[in-house]
Amino acid sequence: MSDFFKGARQSIPVGVSTLPFAVLYGAIAATHGHSTFEATLTSAALFAGASQLVGIELFSHNVPAWLIVLSIFAVNFRHILYSAAAGPYFSKFSPMQKVLAFFMLTDPQFAEMARRSETPAPVSFSWYMGFALAIYLPWVGFTAVGTLFSSVIGDPKALGLDVLLPLYFMGSLLGFRRRPKFLPVAAASAIASIIAIELVGSPWHVSIGALAGIVTAALLPVTPKYTNPQPMPPALTEAAE
Repeated sequence: MSDFFKGARQSIPVGVSTLPFAVLYGAIAATHGHSTFEATLTSAALFAGASQLVGIELFSHNVPAWLIVLSIFAVNFRHILYSAAAGPYFSKFSPMQKVLAFFMLTDPQFAEMARRSETPAPVSFSWYMGFALAIYLPWVGFTAVGTLFSSVIGDPKALGLDVLLPLYFMGSLLGFRRRPKFLPVAAASAIASIIAIELVGSPWHVSIGALAGIVTAALLPVTPKYTNPQPMPPALTEAAE
């Protein structure tokens, strides 16, 4: 199986979990007067679910432009950290490939890329785009579905569908549980996020929690380079492929 299709297969769980949010965004965009074309173009050009939802809510009120920019920056600040960490993985990509790779860099994309880098398999551009496109295309397509059926879909949150993405992220987080420093870093990030959402509010708690985790990791003693303690036997690896 090619790297592209391996990446696409790996992204199926997160792709499915993001569909309710794509539909939700499309439905909200329609209720705010956006056409199917406008909402779909926004998803295609931005590909940033939380920022799109924050932006469309703010644009519908008389909110100063600087506050809209600041709010979206707060939501997306973590991507500055992702980009800095992802740079070494993209070192062999061409300039155009780097542009596409950074555009497609999302939370699950970064998590899976970090995990793959700890295996013998390389973070190839083919694998990366296979994983990314299997999320991107449904996100754009289901935005259009949300706008077209906004009157009958209702709120996906009322059906409990909004829990799918947090569950996926929890699973991604636990995938790093064998790493040194995992518990103190995760605990510091969680505690800081809880305090921040009470004192500062959303969406700043996301970035504050991330920074708390980074500072904690930097202050802890240096440990040997992480290696997977239970690698898959070669025979099983070949069978899985």
